[in-house]
Amino acid sequence: MTRVIRFYQHGGPEVLRIEDVDVSRPVRGEVQIRVKALGLNRAEALLRTGSYVETPTAFPSGLGLEAAGFVEAVGDGVKNFALGDAVSVMPPPSMIRWPAYAELVNFPAELVVKHPPSLSWEAAAAVWMQYLTAYGALVDIGRLGKRDHVVITAASSSVGLASIQIANVVGATPIAVTRTAAKKEALLAAGAAHVVTLAEGDLAARLAEITGPHGARVVFDAVGGPIFEPLTAAMSLGGILIEYGGLSPEATPFPLFAALSKTLTLRGYRVNEIVGDPVRSATARKFILDGLASGALKPVISRTFPFERIVDAHRFLESNEQFGKIVVTV
Repeated sequence: MTRVIRFYQHGGPEVLRIEDVDVSRPVRGEVQIRVKALGLNRAEALLRTGSYVETPTAFPSGLGLEAAGFVEAVGDGVKNFALGDAVSVMPPPSMIRWPAYAELVNFPAELVVKHPPSLSWEAAAAVWMQYLTAYGALVDIGRLGKRDHVVITAASSSVGLASIQIANVVGATPIAVTRTAAKKEALLAAGAAHVVTLAEGDLAARLAEITGPHGARVVFDAVGGPIFEPLTAAMSLGGILIEYGGLSPEATPFPLFAALSKTLTLRGYRVNEIVGDPVRSATARKFILDGLASGALKPVISRTFPFERIVDAHRFLESNEQFGKIVVTV
């Protein structure tokens, strides 16, 4: 029997249960992993509450997008992994079909990665969702490069911090946007060239002051809502805004005149479009593994919880107090 985390109805963290179940052997093309650590993401809280882009068709439902551990078994046709290999998993197209919250999981081999041996289990579990999300938006889609200014909202999140690191790798200037000054010094220490707080008031004016007359060519936004218009007001001619979240409970206005006058590109984005494309996924994987090996990319762990305290971990996930990734050890 294996311990897994499931829920039987939508709701708060308290609906999560730890149960003993039988886990089948991996089928053809799958790798079975003995999990040592899990990375937590806001998407999992959204699935739990019924607010995610996918919804369970039946209960109980599993959840989870990231795990690290060692190979326990391999299915037929799997040739690149051996028993005992230290591996981590990229986010699957469906966490309902391939949930990561368990002591033992089966994942498609194409989503399993041998990570650098220098990484701890906790760090390895904090890699793929954040760096693939940031890389796909900034490098693959945004073509971020030297002399570009990039505005990063929700900058203290794991994806925000990964975006700051990637911007620095490619020679761009990362501008972190955060709610208050409480995390300003930490963001500067994490590599942000500038930090703008929403509490300062005029977001567009502050961004214009930093970026000068040309503005920011790339904006990577997780928030939406009222800041959408000042963000686009601070963008350059031909700039691109990539939206990957919807943290604001308020309506997001369409910035008609900024979009027209600056010929802006405004587009939604999910990491699955990178993971689901073998060529783009391989390029992203190499970039990230190279960055991890060199130390240019280094996961920031906010807090670690034991498996038995998954409810507390989800409460902390929803508190907005974290700086970086929340990890659960198994």
